[in-house]
Amino acid sequence: MQNAFIHLTVGLLLSFWVSSLAPRLLAQTPFRPDPTTLASALQQHYDQVRDFAADFVHVYEGGALRMKATEKGTVLIKKPGKMRWHYNTPEEKLFVFDGRTIYAYFRDEAQVTVSSMPRDDEVGAAVLLLTGRGDLVKDFRPEYVELPDLASDSYALRLEPIVPAPDYTSLILVVGRSNLMLHQLISTDRQGGTSTFRFSNLEENLGIDDSHFSFTIPPDVEVIRHDGVPQ
Repeated sequence: MQNAFIHLTVGLLLSFWVSSLAPRLLAQTPFRPDPTTLASALQQHYDQVRDFAADFVHVYEGGALRMKATEKGTVLIKKPGKMRWHYNTPEEKLFVFDGRTIYAYFRDEAQVTVSSMPRDDEVGAAVLLLTGRGDLVKDFRPEYVELPDLASDSYALRLEPIVPAPDYTSLILVVGRSNLMLHQLISTDRQGGTSTFRFSNLEENLGIDDSHFSFTIPPDVEVIRHDGVPQ
């Protein structure tokens, strides 16, 4: 469960930095730009964003177990590679990435798992982009897609990694036509499941302090260490 979340998360994070600060020329055009132009505009904005905070609703459907789950929470992200995902509904759990180590805290189970962040040679284009070494245009094939519930004032851009990723086949970004503000991220995994993040109250370049990405293991919990993480 934890490893699946970790791989999905880093795969999704590549495109979170999308907002009203995107290039004016693209926002002003009355016609839909070609997919590569839109992807280039998103990349330009991504390069300018240092951190962001948002509320989210996460819906997972399908997969090997043919399940559906809906969860809610808040997220903080700071370059390079620092993340804090706090799920508060229906159960509380916390994922903290401090740039070197990943902590997953499941309060109801009184359990913490500890893993190392993947190395560059263990990850795909999505993670490299997150750490500032990838490129949305060079590393993905962009194309428009039509979604059943797509609003008339939004674009849906599908991104297929040029080098196949181990845990997802494609990503879809849903952004506003006028300001390119991110509304949704949809990932399809290799078991046929879809994971949809819907964002609200998204704010960028807040100067988030590093203390939000540190984690102290609570007393009286089971600790499971993976990948040779030291005690």
